[in-house]
Amino acid sequence: MLDIQTHMDFEGQAKAERWSRLIITFFGVIGLVYGAVVQQFSQTVYILGVGFLLSSLITIPPWPLFRRHPLKWQKAVNTEPKSQSHSPSESSDEGKKKKK
Repeated sequence: MLDIQTHMDFEGQAKAERWSRLIITFFGVIGLVYGAVVQQFSQTVYILGVGFLLSSLITIPPWPLFRRHPLKWQKAVNTEPKSQSHSPSESSDEGKKKKK
């Protein structure tokens, strides 16, 4: 089967967010200037929409560019209780007070 990676590392997420903001801001400024020149607000919206689609295409999929710093996982901690050296009947009587 195909081994498709579906995650980004933390540095890749930061890079994708930065690129997304830059692309959308760039297309927003270009769209605003062009829309003001031609006096059509719809052109501004179309250009901003293209910027959003391009930004989504570049930053949403987990491209290898965003997976260059893999996480180093710690080893699993054993959470099972340690075995005790005395029998179970002794352990149940330990916390009880003896009657006189």
